[in-house]
Amino acid sequence: MSPVQTLVGCCLTLAFFTSAARSEEIRLALAGPSGPYTVEHWKRDWPGCEWQDGIKEGNLSVVERDATFRLRIDYRIGEIGPEKNGAGWRFPIGRRETAELSYTVRFGKDFDWVKGGKLPGFCGGPENVSGGRPADGTNGFSARLMWRKEGRGEAYLYHKNQPERYGDEIDFPEDFRFPTDTDIRVRMRVTMNDPGKKNGSIRVLIRHGEGEEREVVKREDLEWRSVDAFGIDSLYFESFHGGSDKSWAPSRPSFAEFGDFVIKP
Repeated sequence: MSPVQTLVGCCLTLAFFTSAARSEEIRLALAGPSGPYTVEHWKRDWPGCEWQDGIKEGNLSVVERDATFRLRIDYRIGEIGPEKNGAGWRFPIGRRETAELSYTVRFGKDFDWVKGGKLPGFCGGPENVSGGRPADGTNGFSARLMWRKEGRGEAYLYHKNQPERYGDEIDFPEDFRFPTDTDIRVRMRVTMNDPGKKNGSIRVLIRHGEGEEREVVKREDLEWRSVDAFGIDSLYFESFHGGSDKSWAPSRPSFAEFGDFVIKP
């Protein structure tokens, strides 16, 4: 593969690669400097996004760790949701039938898990199907992760056959816990289904520090859509506490750092 386009902003360098099959690899490497993450920086770093939450509210900053830069979210005490508590936006990556997202997340040492909160993933379609707006097979899908009470984890999916209004929860193994003050490498691979068939899939693998990668979710019977009008088209960057009410809100200062985003065919 060879680089075909590079966009350089104040904080992020996005390198785009293409193969003979016209699939693209996208790497997002945070370049600094450290300090508040402004809307102007965000617009340069994440071109093509139509909306954002949490940036103009001052919830994000750029921090340096081990000679690299990351985005840090400071989750507001007593609040929930991407605007008041964390951050969110939808970054277009071009339509794909299969895509893999990997990134590093690090939870602060005294992170307040409370009941749970959202982590980045993929989405696609004409609407944002999340926040209690369910997928119906024609309006889109989303596949994110969640931390849960005591650092447990789950995949959180909006798909055609989700059983309730809110997302379908696929628990990580019972003995899994997200650690604090440790780099965590997340890898999520999603394949869309053929319309009319339940053959879509999601696979999630996680590595703590320098440990071995562990598969925590594997489903191969999903029906993300009933039409072929959409596929995977966006990196869905969302992270916040919540939840539908303030019983999910943190009661002490909590933060997480994100970096090294890579999207592969």
